Amino acid sequence: MTSTVPALDTRPAEGSALQAVFLDMDGTLVDTEGFWWDVEVEVFARLGHTLDESWRHVVVGGPMTRSAGFLIEATGADIGLADLSVLLNQGFEERIETALPLMPGATRLLAELAEHQVPTALVSASHRRIIDRVLASLGPQHFRLSVAGDEVARTKPHPEPYLRAAAGLGVDPTRCAVVEDTATGVASAEAAGCHVVAVPSVAPISPAARRTVVSSLEEVDLTFLRGLMTQMR
Repeated sequence: MTSTVPALDTRPAEGSALQAVFLDMDGTLVDTEGFWWDVEVEVFARLGHTLDESWRHVVVGGPMTRSAGFLIEATGADIGLADLSVLLNQGFEERIETALPLMPGATRLLAELAEHQVPTALVSASHRRIIDRVLASLGPQHFRLSVAGDEVARTKPHPEPYLRAAAGLGVDPTRCAVVEDTATGVASAEAAGCHVVAVPSVAPISPAARRTVVSSLEEVDLTFLRGLMTQMR
């Protein structure tokens, strides 16, 4: 699946201003934020370095270039960004081959959006090769398109990923709801003008204008998402 899949019928449901829903992947739909950190710890251990647990909050939710670059600089490891990215992606792929736990409420929410034909996009900082593997488990039929971190010039926290998704579906980003789990993703969605539901996975996120914070996807359904459009104008 690529970020250029043609949009289907993108008309909002009758009586609702909600035009589309955009969903982050790691830590939002799949419980894999911990996988990335574990892989980073293992890879750097092989390079002879120990990662400080406090760095986990720095790298969570960020693009590979930022996270890997930070860890190289912080540890002084003798490895280039390109080589490290390969090792991290390989390690992550090995982990999701054996287990891909979904976040509570993810399956139900995706099914509900599909049942009501709400245009839905997966928007992730992960690379395309990772997204396609995860989509095989989530069900690619649940998404009209997906946007990967290595398919945009500027990934999260820049608004480009969400603006790309809105353009691909032919919708107004200000009439879209985004579900994210990290401050990096929230910043990206808000910069694009979207209404945001934050479901923090590792670090806390505070409520703000056009941003609602919940503790679990179990609290999010279509009625909730439609309500954001009228409550937060």
